Amino acid sequence: MNSSVGNTARLLGAGLRALLVLTVLCGVLYPLATTGIAQALFPDRAAGSEITDGSGRVVGSSLIGQGYRDDLRYFQGRPAAGLGKNSANIQYELLLSGASNKAADNPDLVASVAETKAKVLADNTVPGFRPTPAQVPADAVTSSGSGLDPAISPEYAALQAHRIADLNDLPLPKVEALVRAHTASRTLGFIGEPRVNVLELNTALRDLTRS
Repeated sequence: MNSSVGNTARLLGAGLRALLVLTVLCGVLYPLATTGIAQALFPDRAAGSEITDGSGRVVGSSLIGQGYRDDLRYFQGRPAAGLGKNSANIQYELLLSGASNKAADNPDLVASVAETKAKVLADNTVPGFRPTPAQVPADAVTSSGSGLDPAISPEYAALQAHRIADLNDLPLPKVEALVRAHTASRTLGFIGEPRVNVLELNTALRDLTRS
């Protein structure tokens, strides 16, 4: 009996010591080490990839898209994910992150894409420029897998440049230069596609119009 109790006590003691060591190692030392390395090597990314405006105020993260509530003075991002029939009208609600999982021939999706394309064409028709349906890229009418994509294609940014110039009373070449300055190339030269971060672009645009 005493031997059995002693064995149990030794096993419990060994288990508690292992728990304590692993807690300190995996729950304290490892997180501190990885956080310290990340802060040293990638300080901006480790801090949340924050974007600041000209005054130094944090306006968001470069990793998460923002909705501009159809304020057409600014570049619009991709349609955000949603749960209703017309998910394109949901403006980047974080709780609704995710894809619609609708097939390409789903009637609701087809109707939503057609409605969104018509809106893109109407919004970007300004004096001296009338876009055609062929000029509307896919990312202008479809959401990403997460529904929170922070970037759009250079083609979609170029389509909006005429509207931005008109509504902000800016020369079109100046807006186009702004788009080019915020266009990132493929990662490592071959991964992904060229892209324009909408928040970074709109932050630069806001600073430009306020200067």
